[in-house]
Amino acid sequence: MHAEQEIVTVNAKPLIGGIAALAVLGAGVGVWYLNRPAAEEASIDNALEAVAADTDPVAVSDAADDASTADELDDVSGTWTVNTDVGTFDFADATSTFVGFRVDEVLASVGETEAVGRTPGVTGELVIDGTTLTAATIEADFTVIESDVPRRDDAMQRAMGVAEHPTGTFVLTEPVDFGEVPTAEDRVTFSAVGDLTVNGVTNAVTLDMEAQVADGNILVVGTTPVVFADFEIETPSSPAVVSLEDNGTVEVQLWFSAA
Repeated sequence: MHAEQEIVTVNAKPLIGGIAALAVLGAGVGVWYLNRPAAEEASIDNALEAVAADTDPVAVSDAADDASTADELDDVSGTWTVNTDVGTFDFADATSTFVGFRVDEVLASVGETEAVGRTPGVTGELVIDGTTLTAATIEADFTVIESDVPRRDDAMQRAMGVAEHPTGTFVLTEPVDFGEVPTAEDRVTFSAVGDLTVNGVTNAVTLDMEAQVADGNILVVGTTPVVFADFEIETPSSPAVVSLEDNGTVEVQLWFSAA
């Protein structure tokens, strides 16, 4: 009996130590999640700081250079292409061009939080005639999408089918009349109806948008709700994730320069 008790006692020590280590690890993970930088939502006011803080002239095309100030852009007619040189892609406080998503989740040892993914790999163009947006195509490279928690990046890309469908697109399907030309002082709001393609699946969506002129560029910010199942995206699972919503928000922050 004593020998058996001794064996149990010896084996119990590493077991207790392992449990203690797991508890410490869990607490550490919880603190790590809670202290990670919170990603700011796409915001015109936030992105405009990129222009205000830049001591050098913002890189714009020759056509946009014809206007010495934003106020002189009385006519924005023409083709405008995505500019990825304005601002910086700091994940927590991006002032540059990006496309991304936000979704609510509950993590073990942490509680409710928000998962965020973003890609700075964006191309596309707008075509404007007077005060009417006649065409728009935006293409996002999901092979370079990253999240606020790098540990989830691979699972996120697998869920989105990035290996088979590396690109997401939005194509405007209805013209939009702004009613007035966007300027540095007058921000315009509008809804953009179009086809969103993710994971090789296309659905009609409506983006709630804002636009403003800044130093010869046009800055556009917008969001639209999405349901993952509509794009055949399976909600990723992980031992650290207690629950993850089956829907989220797509957000875009786009700088355009005259072509």
